[in-house]
Amino acid sequence: MYTPAITGTGVYTPENIITNAELVEAFNAYADRMNAEYADAIAAGEMEPMQHSSEEFIVKASGIENRYVMDKTGVLNPEIMHPALRQRSDDEPGIMTEMAVDACRKALAQAGRDAEHVDLVICAASNHERAYPAIAIEIQQALGIEGFGFDMNVACSSATFGIQAAADMVRSGSVRAALVVNPEICSGHLEWRDRDCHFIFGDVATATLVERRDNANGPHFEIISTRCATSFSNNIRNNNGFLRRSRPDGVKDRRDMQFMQNGRKVFKEVLPMVSKHISDHMEAEGISSDNLKRLWLHQANKTMNDFIGKKVLGREPEAEEQPNILQDYANTSSAGSIIAFSKHSDDLSDGDVGLICSFGAGYSVGSVIVKRHQ
Repeated sequence: MYTPAITGTGVYTPENIITNAELVEAFNAYADRMNAEYADAIAAGEMEPMQHSSEEFIVKASGIENRYVMDKTGVLNPEIMHPALRQRSDDEPGIMTEMAVDACRKALAQAGRDAEHVDLVICAASNHERAYPAIAIEIQQALGIEGFGFDMNVACSSATFGIQAAADMVRSGSVRAALVVNPEICSGHLEWRDRDCHFIFGDVATATLVERRDNANGPHFEIISTRCATSFSNNIRNNNGFLRRSRPDGVKDRRDMQFMQNGRKVFKEVLPMVSKHISDHMEAEGISSDNLKRLWLHQANKTMNDFIGKKVLGREPEAEEQPNILQDYANTSSAGSIIAFSKHSDDLSDGDVGLICSFGAGYSVGSVIVKRHQ
């Protein structure tokens, strides 16, 4: 049995930034168009007028200030309100592969590795641009990796579930090293025309190299333990899929074909589940809150993270103990906790212990306890 370790991470950040001000301007223009189009129905009391959004509303509801996206022109066009991406031929790399390769190369460079050392690619993301062939295999080919790859989807928990799968295979000796990559083009499944959620998501790709600790070239994080859990819920759901055309009205512009959530129920039900999951995981490994130097949490909502941090630590967490990146990146689904880990981990000292946790639709929650080694 081998000891797995995280030896490198990488983050691909799109060039396009959408500020809250830009987003609000576009949304309010769309709302005005809709209210004008349905003015008679609104006046007759047959439907409610669309409310305006505001920067203050977005920050208060989420803590988000900006987001990166692969395309902003379509999102900010009141006549489109979704990404406007060019058609690619089957002979071109898919957009998820394009995003993933950049993040993977950064992770390999940080670890001082090349493609020859990697045996496995796991593409773990909340949505995939096609059913098959697997995005992971396309990424594998683009990087020149021999071995195998597969896709997995556990929504916002995909990264930690992928790390557990990779760590287990490294531990058993079935692979020497694995890339867990999370190309999240969340702008494609967000309903930008819905005031309650139009500000939530952004695009990004993250990659994590997991390999045998005895092969590590430099500073790394030993994976002490992983733990995953799921409990079915409809409170976060997307009904799009390949059976869509087989059903009545399946190809119409239906709201349930994009991201949907019951925010209040999610807040009420997920927070206790996640807090208990983390606390139980730490207890099982004999790690007290005083010994936990850092929490890298899923980046969905600042209020949620503050609640979890306080429950786990038994006090208000200091900013450096629980770093947030969602103010800049927004919710990037499975990639959020890995962005936080990648950007806020180098300062830890030898022997420091931290915990990566992601949670979301399913419900699902995954946690990874790591120890810093210089």
